[in-house]
Amino acid sequence: MKKKAVIILSGGLDSTTCMGIAKDQGYDLYPITFDYGQRHRIEIEKSIEVADYYGVKDRQKIISLSFLREFGGSALTDDNLEVPDVVSSNAENEEPSDIPITYVPGRNLLFLSIATSYAEVLKADAIFIGVNALDYSGYPDCRPEFIGKMEEVISLGTKIGVEGETVKIETPLIHWSKAEIIKEGLNIDVPYHLTTSCYNGEEEACGTCDSCRLRLKGFEEAGSKDPIVYSV
Repeated sequence: MKKKAVIILSGGLDSTTCMGIAKDQGYDLYPITFDYGQRHRIEIEKSIEVADYYGVKDRQKIISLSFLREFGGSALTDDNLEVPDVVSSNAENEEPSDIPITYVPGRNLLFLSIATSYAEVLKADAIFIGVNALDYSGYPDCRPEFIGKMEEVISLGTKIGVEGETVKIETPLIHWSKAEIIKEGLNIDVPYHLTTSCYNGEEEACGTCDSCRLRLKGFEEAGSKDPIVYSV
């Protein structure tokens, strides 16, 4: 029987690369996408296009977590907070030392918990998530330590865990630079033209938010041109 993998698919560059890697490793793909009231809701549309590209649009689950917008506390879910513009702040060559305002409290904790529930029902072998601890924005729920603890929780708090089985959380990008991620994706024909990374959520990416900056830097270092359209 073919292996099954739940893919946490946002429609962004990293999660789409994970989708491509899982396919390349021979998994049947079961994408799950979360609508948490994010400012950049265009990524949900992009995730549908990505799922369609991989021929699994009919399997995609889109789960509402709208309460995260009600909680607020992040520039991605709270209209009273603005997405930082790193270029206008002259910080384009600096990495943030503090957890940025674009951190969404509990997001990956919730994503992995729900993906685990889906994986257990599917009897899936793995959950793929595109967290990155190297070329990233400083989010605490992207660290290897967090992933390790979540795997412990899965083994303790699920039927399959009690029965001696488990669902592996696969984080193939966790120690890669953005350039390394892009190079791997290009090697396996990941459809980067269908993805978005911009936190501002416009049809044309802003090119100045932290996420756009890391993406553009990655393509440059990978020796390739980003196929999406930018407004600057």
